[in-house]
This record gives sequence, C-alpha cells and structure tokens, in this order.
Amino acid sequence: MNLITWNLLHSTGATLDHVTSLINTHTPDLLLMQEATAAIDALPARLGGHYTRTVLPGRHHGLAAWSRTPFQTKTLPLQRGIIVRRICQILDFETFAIANVHLSHGQILNRIQLRQIAKILPARAAIIGDCNMVGAPLLPGFTDSGPRLPTHNAANRVALRLDRCLTRNLTPTAAAILPRQASDHHPIKITLNLT
Repeated sequence: MNLITWNLLHSTGATLDHVTSLINTHTPDLLLMQEATAAIDALPARLGGHYTRTVLPGRHHGLAAWSRTPFQTKTLPLQRGIIVRRICQILDFETFAIANVHLSHGQILNRIQLRQIAKILPARAAIIGDCNMVGAPLLPGFTDSGPRLPTHNAANRVALRLDRCLTRNLTPTAAAILPRQASDHHPIKITLNLT
C-alpha cells in the first residue's frame, strides 16, 4: 500500500486542486489529510474512490481520508488540550487499521493521546499524520517508520519533524518527504508491505 499524509493548513493552505494534483502525480492508494475543510469534500466527485471527513469539535476543519478501496471508519475522541478538542479517525481495512491523527502540541499530552489510540487498534496497525511531536514517540510495540527529515517549517524559520508514521506488525518498505506546496507541512509518502 502506498499512502500519503498531508496537513493541508485549512483555510490558507492546500486547495482541492492541490490535493487532486498530488494524487494524480504520486498515485497513492490512501491519502490521509489533516486540517481538511468542506472544500475537500468534492474530491470523490473528481477522482472517484472512497472518502470521509470528520470535523474537529468546534472547528471548521478536521481529518479526512481518500482511498481507492473501501474502508469502515470510526471516530475516537482524544484527551483534550487547553484550546483544541482532538479526535482520531480510525480506518478499518479488515486485516489492519490506520489511525489518521492531528495530535495536541503538548509533548506529554500527545504521547498520552498516542497510547489511548494504540489501545483500541488491532494487532496490525499504523498511526499516521501530524503528531506535533518533537523527539521519540515512546510508544511501546510501534516502530517509527516515517522519513527522518523535517516535515514542517514553523514560521519559515524552524524546521521540525512533526508528521509521523508509527507501525505495528506492518512492514514499511519506503518512506519519503515530498516537495512542499501550499501548506506549511510537506506531504510524506510511505509504502507498507501488507503481506
């Protein structure tokens, strides 16, 4: 499975045209998005496939996923931060699951949220997205399988590796950071061996 995760930077970042171009250029089987707005809901009308979007409580943006193959989805409310109430979008592909995340900025809180998600995932799973995490995830049983270079450029001054791919019983065969466009985050691409 080839998958991409991308924080779109909601109102001022990547548009539907940017997302469509990314899919056409890199042909992922699954695209996970954070800070996706209602404008992205037109994606299946353009490209077909299967799509879901879940808005963060009290916000106009949230988590979205587009896939070439069907999946079941559920939403997990996460321990909330001071300002934003966070959720996790869990995509069930029958033999494995993928959690699409945009975690809190607090470096203790986002690790607590990771553990909360890991507890409900099946044996074969991945947690992917904007983890807002600096340093090791400290998540027992999971491997940090994403690219090791910075994925976000804070205020165009500080380069940070915030976007992650954490896997359990899924084998990554490739990971890359894609060119940055329209958003303050680079998309990251991961290939998982599902056999």
